[in-house]
Amino acid sequence: MTYLQSAFLGLVQGIAEFLPISSSGHLSLFQNFLGLQSAEETSMFFDVLLHLGTLIAVFIVYWRDIWEMILEFFRWIGDLAHGGTKGKEVPPARRMILLIIVGTLPLFLVLPIKDLVDSLYSNTYFIGFALLVTGTLLFVSDRMAHGKKTEKNATIVDALVVGCAQGLATVPGLSRSGTTIAAGLLRGYQREYAVRYSFLMSIPAVIGANILSLKDALEVGIDADMIPVYLVGVLVATVSGYFAIRLVNLLSDKGKFGAFAYYCWGVGVLALVLSFVL
Repeated sequence: MTYLQSAFLGLVQGIAEFLPISSSGHLSLFQNFLGLQSAEETSMFFDVLLHLGTLIAVFIVYWRDIWEMILEFFRWIGDLAHGGTKGKEVPPARRMILLIIVGTLPLFLVLPIKDLVDSLYSNTYFIGFALLVTGTLLFVSDRMAHGKKTEKNATIVDALVVGCAQGLATVPGLSRSGTTIAAGLLRGYQREYAVRYSFLMSIPAVIGANILSLKDALEVGIDADMIPVYLVGVLVATVSGYFAIRLVNLLSDKGKFGAFAYYCWGVGVLALVLSFVL
């Protein structure tokens, strides 16, 4: 792998990971129609590093929220050690921790059917249809009324619904960010909060997946000579991911997901046509 290839894969990872266009769907289509190798196939360790790069982007954009949740976690432990929190008002950061935990739980339901989900990556008909669904979700989300819920008043049911949307979006073709943001807006989330909650909720999922992938990568082995090349991809993934998150925030706040909706529809139709022809 060259530095240029590493930078290109980092750019694709950073952009597709956060824009609501389904990075897994696009990668699967490239692999099936063009024979393009993924970063994971090239090097499992590099794939882990690229996901680390996009995770860093989330930490940079939302560092205030993350820092406050870390502090609040220890305050929570302190309250429990001194007799509990009964009768006290729950701080917003503590409620956000609870909502993220609840929203992550539905992912465990996907584990028993992981092999079935993985098999869909070779089904271009399914991916094309899923991209059409993603486009529809984005189109509808633009037209939803502006909600008022934030971490201060969102409910456990709200978090479970968005969490189920995240679990559903593990299939290729459904955008994780697009699906979870649309689900949040459907539950009456404030637009800025729907985006923020979607990306913060991705942190445990990405960390968990990377831990499992890192174990496999270490068993396969790491080429130390390639680390400088890999780090270029990580840097590009972090920078491009940062700007992708900012763009999603901007477009969501203005209700301008329509462009991505038309794009997903176009790619979905193209995928279906190519599936019939090829």
